[in-house]
Amino acid sequence: MSGARDSLGRPLRDLRISVTDRCNMRCSYCMPAEVFGLGYPFLPRDEILTFEEITRVVQVAVSLGVRKVRLTGGEPLLRRDLALLLDMLTQVEGIEDLAMTTNGLLLSPLVRRLKDAGLRRLTVSLDALDDALFRRMTGTKRPVADVLEGLAAARAAGLPVKINCVVRRGVNQTEILPLAHFCREEGYTLRFIEYMDVGNHISWDPSSVVSAREIQKIMADAFAFAPLDPLVTGEVARRYRYLDGAGEIGFITAISQPFCRDCNRARLTADGKLMTCLFATGGTDLRARLRGGSSDAGLADFLRGVWGERGDRYSELRAEAAGEQLSPKVEMSYVGG
Repeated sequence: MSGARDSLGRPLRDLRISVTDRCNMRCSYCMPAEVFGLGYPFLPRDEILTFEEITRVVQVAVSLGVRKVRLTGGEPLLRRDLALLLDMLTQVEGIEDLAMTTNGLLLSPLVRRLKDAGLRRLTVSLDALDDALFRRMTGTKRPVADVLEGLAAARAAGLPVKINCVVRRGVNQTEILPLAHFCREEGYTLRFIEYMDVGNHISWDPSSVVSAREIQKIMADAFAFAPLDPLVTGEVARRYRYLDGAGEIGFITAISQPFCRDCNRARLTADGKLMTCLFATGGTDLRARLRGGSSDAGLADFLRGVWGERGDRYSELRAEAAGEQLSPKVEMSYVGG
């Protein structure tokens, strides 16, 4: 079966799957506690896709060209028996990369089983090493040491690890150099992410963004680095290598240098909606078709049609509108970033 391409000619290559809408942190740029409080109505269990349903979507997506699959949340490690899903996904022929993004709090006791089940790469969100700042930014009482323990366990299990840091002006700029030193010393790849206007309940405005160029200037006071060529089309991070050989660093520039025209990623929410953009206002319901008797061929045709109509380029349009938010958007916790 030939691959799927959208209205701008972009292929479908990357599928990011949210396995739960729940999280054990309350980061202000994703799930602010004043909105996602004790009484917040998270998805009932019967509305969340089963592992079998997720695997079926992946099989169909692979037939349309998907080669990379990433598990996200919410916090994916809150989904019980997640390793069983990995066991199932590793049986799907055609997947070249099976990864997961996590906040790392629950990682240490689980990571060996996840690796054995087929997980190939891990990304851990970590915005601060300072414990007080970490707790304040994440809304948790757990110490940052718990995340660092999970990172060490992942490394011991032999998993390549990336660390994602969202930099916000006046909040955690002071963590840029400490995180860079830490990642260099421990052998983790660091990605700095410009603060994005995902969701509807964050206090985002352009002045809160620390651009990749600003971060690079701060980094240049301590390190020498040079740009690397992209490994693949659609690569999100602008990558650099340290000139002393201590690994690489990357910058995700969705605000200052949008990369929409190479975007090849779709997102599947925990309740089975296909999102064709991180900044989507809504999604297309796949769960009804999965549970309504649709054949694999029918599901493939439907997915191809949804992707074929895709014309999303929100970040480019935002740049043209001088940084203003353009429309209400789905919450980041539903699509996993």
